[in-house]
This record gives sequence, structure tokens and C-alpha cells, in this order.
Amino acid sequence: MVSNDVEALQVGDACPALLLTAKARVIAPLVVWRRADEDFLLLTEPELGDAVATQLTRMRLRARCEIAPESHSSVLVFGGEGIATDFPGAAEQLDTDLAPTLDADELEVRRIEAGVPRWGREIDDRILPAEAGLDATHVDFGKGCYPGQEPIARLHYRGHPNRGLRVLELDDVPAYDTELVHAGKPVGRVTSAARRADGSVVALAYVRAEVPEDARLELAHAAA
Repeated sequence: MVSNDVEALQVGDACPALLLTAKARVIAPLVVWRRADEDFLLLTEPELGDAVATQLTRMRLRARCEIAPESHSSVLVFGGEGIATDFPGAAEQLDTDLAPTLDADELEVRRIEAGVPRWGREIDDRILPAEAGLDATHVDFGKGCYPGQEPIARLHYRGHPNRGLRVLELDDVPAYDTELVHAGKPVGRVTSAARRADGSVVALAYVRAEVPEDARLELAHAAA
């Protein structure tokens, strides 16, 4: 049902994956942790838990498995041990009493600088996984069939996404979905932005593939 090869995981290992529609639109990003030989915990955003459980239960058909929701608290640990995540240099630990040493603003800056897409910002039902770079981290192109496999494989082997996720330097923090302009034409949109401690602004944005990496872009209706 998911886009990565979770059966290849050893007990204690984890991998990122996607639960997709048949047209490869994202239902939920996941981290799949193999707790035991026949026990997998699917970690996702709190607001997506019901959607994941409903989709898996509906598609279970005759598979001999049990699906049940669980609720956990979670922390990211940089340079420490835990469940592997898609956040570079960070692992996830569940139900610990660790006190945070990074505030939410600093964590957001780290996420944006690392180019890690987030549900509700870079990831929603408008994007294809390849546009967010998720085909490199969340997809196994050698595994068996799953919903959305055909369009993902077709784009990977026969084409390329028309836009991609880029890290930008901005002069100010724009609103979500603010349009980006290059040579007078709309070429993308800003999905996340945060101000660093030194006052500079870093952002994530979808930009059309033909726009040069070093291009100077403009925010619609504002200087950039």
C-alpha cells in the first residue's frame, strides 16, 4: 500500500514512505518503523492519523492483519539515536521526557535550510512526489505494486517534473503561496519562510524547472 519497501526493513529500522491516491497525489507522508517481525508502526502528522487508518482498513481486503490507531508524543534529536527520519542529521524518539532545547522558530529555520518538505506547506494534494524530491527518499522503484506507482514510475523513467522545490534567500517573510516572478512571468510560489537569528530570511518554494538556479526572482507585489 505504501511507496517504499517496508518488508526489507530489519527489526528496529525505519524508512520514509508515502500513502498515495491512484493518481499519485499524497494522502499522507509516513515514517514506517518495524518494531517486530509482524509489527509496523506508521508515524504521520496528528491530523492525518484517521485518514491513514481509514485508507489502510478500506484497502485491507483479505489480508490477515490488524490496523489500530496509536497516539504518541515525539521529539527530534539531532546527532542522537532513535527512529530514522527524513530530516538530515535527526532521529525521532517517542514518549520520552526530554525537554526541548530548540524553539519552534529555530527548528523551522533548520527544516527550511535542509529543504525538508512539510505536510500542509510543501506537501498537499496539489503536488506530485517528484516535485518535492520525495521520489529520492520515500519511493522504492523496485518494489511491487502500490496505489500511485504507475504515474510515479512514468514520470521517473520517461520525463521530469515541471517544477521543483528550492531554497531561497528573501528580504522579508511573505505569506504562504505568494507568487514568484521571473522576467515578468509567474514561475512559482513560496511555501515556507522563516527569519534567522541574524535577521535574514530563508524560504522554500516551488520554482519551474527552466528557471536557472542562480536566477534573481521577485515576489508578486513586493520587492525581493
